[in-house]
Amino acid sequence: MSGTGTGSAGPGGAGPGGAQRFTVGCVQLTSSDDLQDNIRTASAAIRAASAEGAELILTPENTPFMSLRRSESLANAAPEESHPALLAFAELAAELGRWLLIGSSTVRLGPETCANRSVLFDPSGAVAARYDKIHMFDVEIPDGQTYRESKTFRPGREAVLAELPWGKLGMSVCYDLRFAALYRSLAQAGAAFLSVPAAFTEFTGRAHWHVLLRARAIETGCFVFAPAQCGTHAGDRRTYGHSLVVAPWGEVLADGGEAPGVVIAEIDLAKVAEARRMVPSLQHDRPFAPAGEALRQAGE
Repeated sequence: MSGTGTGSAGPGGAGPGGAQRFTVGCVQLTSSDDLQDNIRTASAAIRAASAEGAELILTPENTPFMSLRRSESLANAAPEESHPALLAFAELAAELGRWLLIGSSTVRLGPETCANRSVLFDPSGAVAARYDKIHMFDVEIPDGQTYRESKTFRPGREAVLAELPWGKLGMSVCYDLRFAALYRSLAQAGAAFLSVPAAFTEFTGRAHWHVLLRARAIETGCFVFAPAQCGTHAGDRRTYGHSLVVAPWGEVLADGGEAPGVVIAEIDLAKVAEARRMVPSLQHDRPFAPAGEALRQAGE
């Protein structure tokens, strides 16, 4: 587990400056296959969130570019240090003096390989943490769409914990949401907040999005910040929207609905300690034999 940044706090504790409250903003987009237009649109939404007082601003997965065509994704990819979108967003974070998490960009690792990378900028525009999506969305959806992320992306191998002025942030991306062990490990390592930038499909989102995000918040006693893509994209790809901010007890504090925009919520860090005090399940893990091992032993 890795991450860099400024200041830290234990689970549910105040940040280094003693701040117990801050304002978060989740940006909801309908990103297209036009890189420069997406940068302009996302930048305008980030400015709007900042103007509303958001001190931490998060954007969805695939903020700079969305296409179902692998060739187009590769053509618009670039190494992190020269990625036009990440360079623009670094400058914007510094201009606004805000913490800014760009949900994910296609970052080139080699001629035919990329990372689906979430990048956190500090208020000076420096990279505070980066996370490469671990779980690849290789799925055939009943609505007729097929996804094979593993053809383009190299899976990440490391959970990432970043330090914010108010506490620690556990980073993830979209399909990671279905793998609860990742979030439990982040919470037990000190995360008070979880980021889940996403481009959830409309079909799966209607069935599972709210339920899974609330479950991850309840299981970990963390705030969950989930900025999302919405609407119809290139290639008739459809995403669910409903950017959410969820409290540690499972309450939905903000819901972005189905249209592009910004949702704002005030975060009270004391709620983390309160939820974990009422149900201290993070302290109650017990060792057990995996199901397959138990069955094998029973048959011997």
